[in-house]
Amino acid sequence: MLPRVPRSLLRDEAYQRIRQAIIDGSLAPGTPLRDADLAGELGLSRAPVRQALLRLAEDGLVVSKPQSYTRVAEFVADDVRDAVRLVRALHELAVREALPRLGPAQITAMRAANERFAAAVAGGEAGTAIEADDELHDIPMHTAGNRAVAATLERYTPLLRRLEYARFSSLPAQRSVQRHEDLIAALEAGDATAAIRITSTIWADLETLLEDS
Repeated sequence: MLPRVPRSLLRDEAYQRIRQAIIDGSLAPGTPLRDADLAGELGLSRAPVRQALLRLAEDGLVVSKPQSYTRVAEFVADDVRDAVRLVRALHELAVREALPRLGPAQITAMRAANERFAAAVAGGEAGTAIEADDELHDIPMHTAGNRAVAATLERYTPLLRRLEYARFSSLPAQRSVQRHEDLIAALEAGDATAAIRITSTIWADLETLLEDS
C-alpha cells in the first residue's frame, strides 16, 4: 500500500495554491474566503485549508475576524512599501554574500532567466515574466546560503508580486531587462559595489507602482 500523504503536505499545498491565486489576482482583494468552498475547489478537507488561511493571515494576504469574516486583504500601500524596503535590503545582503561563491553556472542561469523574462515581457505574459524574475533573483539568494534571508523573502516577496500582477502594464519591465543585464555583468566582473547598487535600484523601482495602488 502507498503511504498516506502527511497532513503537513496537504496544508502546504493548500497554502501554496491559495497564495498564488491571491498573488495573481484570481482571488481579488476583498473576496470572501470560506474554508468549505475552498476545500471543495481544491479537493481537500477543511482542516488544511483553515491552517493555510491562518498562515496567509500572518503573511498579510488574508484578513480575518473571528466569527465574522475571512477575506483577501486589500492593498495597503504602507505595508507594501515596508515590504519593498525590507526585500530590497535582503537582496542587497544576498548579493554581497553570494558574490564570492557565484560561478559560471550561476551566471549562465541568470542570463537564461533574463532571456525568459524579456520574452515574456514582450509577449505581455505577466505570470511567466514574474516567474522568470523570481528565478533570476533566487540564484544569488540561494547561492548566499543564508536561511534567515531566504525565509524572510519567502514571506514578504508575495506582497510585491501581487502588486506586480495588478499593475503589470505599468511595470518598468523593459528597463528591468537592462537592469538585470547590468546586474549580471557586475556579478560576473566581481564588482560588489555595482552589483549592490543595481540590486537596490531594481527593487526601489517597485515603489513607483504604489502611486496608482
